[in-house]
Amino acid sequence: MTDPGLERWRLVLGKPASAMGPLGADGAARDAALDWLYGRDEDHDRRDVRQGAATTGREGGDGPSLLTTVDWLHDINRLFPRETIERLQRDAVERYEINDIVTDPAVLETIEPNPSLLRAVLQTKHLMNPEVLRLARRIVEAVVRDLLAKMATEVRAAFTGARARRPSRWKQARDFDITRTLRANLGHYRPEERRLYIETPHFFSRTRRHVEQWQVILLVDQSGSMVDSVIHSAVTAACLWGLPGVRTHLIAFDTEVVDLTSEVDDPVELLMKVQLGGGTDIARAVRYGASLIERPGRTIVALISDFYEGGSRSDLIRTVREMVDQGTRVLGLAALDEQANPSFDRDMAQSLADVGASVGAMTPGELAAFVAEQVGR
Repeated sequence: MTDPGLERWRLVLGKPASAMGPLGADGAARDAALDWLYGRDEDHDRRDVRQGAATTGREGGDGPSLLTTVDWLHDINRLFPRETIERLQRDAVERYEINDIVTDPAVLETIEPNPSLLRAVLQTKHLMNPEVLRLARRIVEAVVRDLLAKMATEVRAAFTGARARRPSRWKQARDFDITRTLRANLGHYRPEERRLYIETPHFFSRTRRHVEQWQVILLVDQSGSMVDSVIHSAVTAACLWGLPGVRTHLIAFDTEVVDLTSEVDDPVELLMKVQLGGGTDIARAVRYGASLIERPGRTIVALISDFYEGGSRSDLIRTVREMVDQGTRVLGLAALDEQANPSFDRDMAQSLADVGASVGAMTPGELAAFVAEQVGR
């Protein structure tokens, strides 16, 4: 029986580690699956790691037949845990640009949806014929449904009301006042047992925020590098849609500006209409956003971009300054994915901050909490 530890090292190192001994049947299959993907890495060839043919990771001769993409996907789903499968699929579409993973009908009918595949679909859907696009939509729907379920909880929690500091007769775990309870029951502490016995628990009351109508205008850069932000902006807008006191707009832009507000309640349809790539004219988008403002003091404009301006920098800064001076809350968000890993033009971001915009990185949940805080004032 092959030692599991040695087998893992053998799989990591590939052919140069063959002297460590033969692999078992499953190990050999895992090795072939890894070679199919990573054998095409030229950097590995230079370092004599995982040697093999540049395109398949396999050598010619009397060996096994070459894997197709469908075969490879079937094998990795059989041989690896879920986390590894998602990493392999992500590397296939993002690192090695194996586009048939999301453009081949045979693959799309069997593949398990995940966020990496959603990104790949959005970046390659312009290559798909109507039948392939219909199959790809299944991936979009499945991943968006999961994101909505997760984010809707965060967004709605921010709008359910604030805890008041007065006592309540209603005993609910979420409103447990631990500080007041501990203070009121200190007389029941037993040093010999090192325990505090609670005789009288105390709870907060919960009051719903009084809300007036606010506008939330999301301006989303749809250049190729912003795919994660586009996805999460669409889902965030859908979660905000219909909440009391909030009227949400969603505007996508590159060098053109597209108002997608009519699609906000259907993020799947919205994402299928987004066209990623192209140049960037942020100033034009911000001017359009400014034209939608009805009550500046009750408006939040969130500009979600990497701030690499292809249009007029001076126009962008001037328009942001005018909105801020009128009382509009302007946010410049450098990232809107779950990790909020920002990559942006820091000089432009600083220029926008200098005229009063709040610039930083914010997750969807944090954006929802900010909106809820402003609406509840």
